[in-house]
Amino acid sequence: MNVLLWHVHGSWTTAFVQGRHEYLLPMTSCRGPNGLGRARTWDWPAAARDVPVAELGDAEIDVAVLQRPNEIDLFEVWTGRRPGRDVPAVFLEHNAPDPHPVHSRHPVADRTDIPIVHVTHFNRLMWDNGRAPTRVIEHGVVDPGDVYTGELPHAAVVVNEPRRRGRMVGTDLVAEFAGSVPIDHFGMTDGELPGVTHQGDVQQNAMHVELGKRRVYFHPMRWTSLGLSLIEAMHAGMPVVAVAATEAPRAVPPEAGVLSADPEELLSGLRRFLGDPEDARMAGKAARAHALEKYGLGRFLADWDELLEEVTR
Repeated sequence: MNVLLWHVHGSWTTAFVQGRHEYLLPMTSCRGPNGLGRARTWDWPAAARDVPVAELGDAEIDVAVLQRPNEIDLFEVWTGRRPGRDVPAVFLEHNAPDPHPVHSRHPVADRTDIPIVHVTHFNRLMWDNGRAPTRVIEHGVVDPGDVYTGELPHAAVVVNEPRRRGRMVGTDLVAEFAGSVPIDHFGMTDGELPGVTHQGDVQQNAMHVELGKRRVYFHPMRWTSLGLSLIEAMHAGMPVVAVAATEAPRAVPPEAGVLSADPEELLSGLRRFLGDPEDARMAGKAARAHALEKYGLGRFLADWDELLEEVTR
């Protein structure tokens, strides 16, 4: 089928477009946020193709995967059809509720014609979904391979814009722990963090290899959805030290690392793996085995196929 979706989250979309459908990506002349078209820094198959906005009115669209509230109006303006009524649609919610789980009502909570698809069970529980039908389809990733070597006794952390996002993504923990253990930062930076080594702009495929050279993966997030970088690190065979918040306790089994809400236990876990390469390797093997089973690409695509077939019947 022809699936229309916007290029919003590159890592998630990279997995989604590996399926058996045609993927139509709106493209504006300036390739702005509402019309990025195909990714330029991820490897996408030819079935994921640019569709200029001017051509969307004549495009054959079987289903729309919406990811932002403004896309409901964009879809109607650009195609002349109403999502959920003239064309089947689902709303993919990537995020944990903001600003608060008790007081955050989902933007499509009052609609029954557009199901909400959450990427974690935690997110579905915490959002007020109202009358909207809900489904959870957990993440899947393209397997980067067992690239772990752990040759560098450093911790790796992947956080975009750590200074702006601050305590939400655990930037304070990263800065605090960097005074005790070496930490290498990957991701888009918005300023230096004292004591933390930023690794610069690393392309997605190369980043997995670079992550795998570090001995342990640190996941400091307090209040975000489950980061795909965590799942990719587990796929790569890295042991994990993670803040026990949001979906992390369901995502990381005990044998794969250390989960805690106690900063002292987190720092102790980092020191443990940094000081014991064999312990780190064994935990990394458990992390990879779990990730392949729970977050494998085959399961992810099969879950989405089932949902898309259901909403287009």
